[in-house]
Amino acid sequence: MEVLGYFGALLIGVILGITGGGGSILTVPTLVYILSYNPIIATAYSLFIVGTTSGFGTIQNFRKGLVVPKTALQFAIPSLIGVYLTRKFILPAIPDVVFYFGSLKLSKATFLMLLFAVVMFMAAYSMLKKNKEDELVDNTKKSLAIVIIQLFFVGILIGLIGAGGGFLIIPALLKFAKLPMKKAIGTSLLIITINSLIGFIGDIQNTVIDWNFLLVFTAISIVGIFIGLYIQQFINEKHLKKIFGIFVLLMSLLILYKEFFHKVF
Repeated sequence: MEVLGYFGALLIGVILGITGGGGSILTVPTLVYILSYNPIIATAYSLFIVGTTSGFGTIQNFRKGLVVPKTALQFAIPSLIGVYLTRKFILPAIPDVVFYFGSLKLSKATFLMLLFAVVMFMAAYSMLKKNKEDELVDNTKKSLAIVIIQLFFVGILIGLIGAGGGFLIIPALLKFAKLPMKKAIGTSLLIITINSLIGFIGDIQNTVIDWNFLLVFTAISIVGIFIGLYIQQFINEKHLKKIFGIFVLLMSLLILYKEFFHKVF
């Protein structure tokens, strides 16, 4: 199982390199279901793994001119505030048992994994549904305040589920910033780096970190992102978006099955 877990680390990097997101979608299930980490610890480790790996991917994409720093900072600042506050204050405040329903109880760990799956499912839907070009208007000028508030709540979600947020941020970059897919991927990696590492700083004060494991797992994932970046240049942008959406959808259904249907029925 440990070997399978480290293979998962490599795959995490490959997916991050190809799609600019989705690495954390695989990181948390790998840590929870293969390596048997508690979901709370897994979400913390995921932030470090995905943030560090994305940092290397950002450097590579920046050299290719596929990163838009100004857009990245505009998207990152509201969301990173939400991420840090969530990891530092909100997550520790959630009780171990969220609520009871008859003989069933919803634990904090299960609640976070179900939330993770629901957010993934919604993100997959937004990526896979067919939009007409005239529907993809620039809404950032319509109400900047609303966009900032939305990004802040995206940060809270990222903080709760321990994801880098690529599967939430890429659709926003495509729709609001009007970036082409490959630039959205490159810019997303920079935003993921900022959000994830800031979120992990909030965890250091609340979590005992196994640095030996974390650094080895992350190093393997970094190798994977270079492989993914190489593969990405041979993939059509439309196919890339569809692959990304299908992957997120399948992972959301797997987690829903593992956390809800498998345990309840």
